[in-house]
Amino acid sequence: MSVEPTTIAGLYVVRWDTHGDERGFFRQTYQRSELAAVLGREPVFAQGNHSRSAAGVLRGFHAEPWDKFVYVARGTAFCAIADIRADSPTCGEVATFLLGDEPGERVRLFVSEGLANAFCTLTEVDYLYDVGAEWRPDVPKRAVAWDDPELAVDWPVADPVVSEADRANPTLAELLGR
Repeated sequence: MSVEPTTIAGLYVVRWDTHGDERGFFRQTYQRSELAAVLGREPVFAQGNHSRSAAGVLRGFHAEPWDKFVYVARGTAFCAIADIRADSPTCGEVATFLLGDEPGERVRLFVSEGLANAFCTLTEVDYLYDVGAEWRPDVPKRAVAWDDPELAVDWPVADPVVSEADRANPTLAELLGR
């Protein structure tokens, strides 16, 4: 297994070997100690979530006040992670990844608190994500428009299915009061 930093501070790609035979495969998806060595702190996972989305669905950009550890268990999704931290030198930068069945290599993304994640499904997708705190309705969620021209994500679906809530998200400039 390897944990690799990206160009955005706090965003890591976690890779591991897959062992397969005629029965199927086995893969380990993380070891807390290896994550801790790279993060410089113990990762905390307080809640696990599983969403299923039809092909052509786009969710995000969402940034809750906790770390996320995402994995596409089935299907293929185009994932985008945006740095929306006003005090970050990479504020406004986006990193994109193809996750799931198609890439031929399974990876997981560790998304630190303050970064916003979004994904667009190319097939039906099972999207799993562990988070660093339990969800509560009173916890404020930060969000940014999926089609923000400043972030300029080249989404792979021309007319994605987007929730009304995500259609109402502010641009990064609006969120940061710029």
